[in-house]
Amino acid sequence: MFCVDLAPLYPTSLKPQFITDLRLYYIETYHDQFFTAPPAWFTTYMWMELFYHTPLSVWAIGALLRDDRKLPVHLLVFAVQTAVTTSTCIADYLSWSSFSNAQKLELGKLYVPYLALSVFMGVDMYARLVSSLSRRPSARQAKTD
Repeated sequence: MFCVDLAPLYPTSLKPQFITDLRLYYIETYHDQFFTAPPAWFTTYMWMELFYHTPLSVWAIGALLRDDRKLPVHLLVFAVQTAVTTSTCIADYLSWSSFSNAQKLELGKLYVPYLALSVFMGVDMYARLVSSLSRRPSARQAKTD
């Protein structure tokens, strides 16, 4: 995320050479059009990564360590947003007529595991929320007890 996806958002004067080199390697290896001619929505996704994923990821590390009860709610939103944006990218690159099936398969090796991980996280966080909510008495039950 920091070294490839968000590189275009860094001011040139603050971008280390290794980030430029890594991004160039990625582009030369995968020919990913999202990084050479990004559609407007992809740029929006980069900004969402910067302003939503980054701070949430930093917060989530500490939240995992302290077993914060709000973590499943935040990570469910994170997982759904990640699954939607990744699915959008997959659907788009599958439509690229200038790419061979082999090139699409190579991109799939990068994007599909990311989608799978976000779906797994979403299912896990949903299950944790349901479990947590079913252990708590409802307001109506608390009044009758």
